[in-house]
Amino acid sequence: MGEEREDPQKVKRIAAAHYDYENDSRWADYWANILIPPSMSSRSDVVDHFKRKFYQKYIDPDLVVEPMSSGSTSQPARRPASSSTQTPLTNEQPRSQSSGSAARTSGTSAPAGPNPTSLRWDRQTIQFSVNAWVFVVAVLAIFPLVPRHLSHRAYRLSFMGTACSSLYSLYSLYGKPRAWNLQALQVYFQSILATKDFIYFIYCLSFVTSHLCLKLALIPVLCRALDQVAKFLRRNFNRSSLYRKYLEDPCVWVESNTTTLSILTSHTEIGLGFLLIISLFSWQRNIIQTFMYWQLLKLMYHAPVTAGYHHNVWGKIGRAVNPLINRYAPFLNSPLSAVQRWWFR
Repeated sequence: MGEEREDPQKVKRIAAAHYDYENDSRWADYWANILIPPSMSSRSDVVDHFKRKFYQKYIDPDLVVEPMSSGSTSQPARRPASSSTQTPLTNEQPRSQSSGSAARTSGTSAPAGPNPTSLRWDRQTIQFSVNAWVFVVAVLAIFPLVPRHLSHRAYRLSFMGTACSSLYSLYSLYGKPRAWNLQALQVYFQSILATKDFIYFIYCLSFVTSHLCLKLALIPVLCRALDQVAKFLRRNFNRSSLYRKYLEDPCVWVESNTTTLSILTSHTEIGLGFLLIISLFSWQRNIIQTFMYWQLLKLMYHAPVTAGYHHNVWGKIGRAVNPLINRYAPFLNSPLSAVQRWWFR
């Protein structure tokens, strides 16, 4: 049993040792924000230790980083000039300049594994905070007893929050273009074009800039926020008594029904496309938004992250509509064939 538990960690340690740290811009910032004596920063064992800590934080949270023995260091990684108490290097956390806060070392040794209930303002915590806020605001927007002006403002804030969350996720995972020229931008956008974060960013952008208020469009936003909040809570608060008492069952239900939420999202997204076509016959019509949204639906149909669910919905629509067209409106076959050629191109 002990060997079975150690094998995955051995693979993770090998992956961490062979990770390309030099080409990851986050590693340079991480290493620059760690204050250790110059005599220690040149030691390979110290550098390897913090590389594993970096890999645990940004790449694989399940990697277990063993603490460095205090006997192998002559002084702590961070301490005031007047302090003489030694502390292990595992208590050290890099100082984040962007948030303006620094993690403090404690006088007692920290456990080898990460504390699941500790909140650190890393990428996952920021995403959780934004998505939890989006979920609350979106529920407020669709609640029928909320005043109209407040509901309309919450409707737009929901899309703005999801757009910011998606943009931040894209920046965290893919960074920024290597150069600001046409070729570099083309390569960069090709790498993010089929990602779910980019799709949600364009989705929210198309509704937050429109004067048309469709509460149905909040369903994909709610499903996304609910899924990410549930995953974060199960991963970080599974030992909390408050979580186990009130939140464990809803989070387990969400994680076991992600396919159902994805199917609901795809039905809603396609239904919104037809609602926008119907809106062209009203005074609230927006031709540019409708055209952009159908381009987005085309991207969803071809993108691997959403293609399976959209293929299923479009297949059901085709099986229901095609017999009716062949029987009652055969003259529509030619324009529909032209639309299909554009769609599959």
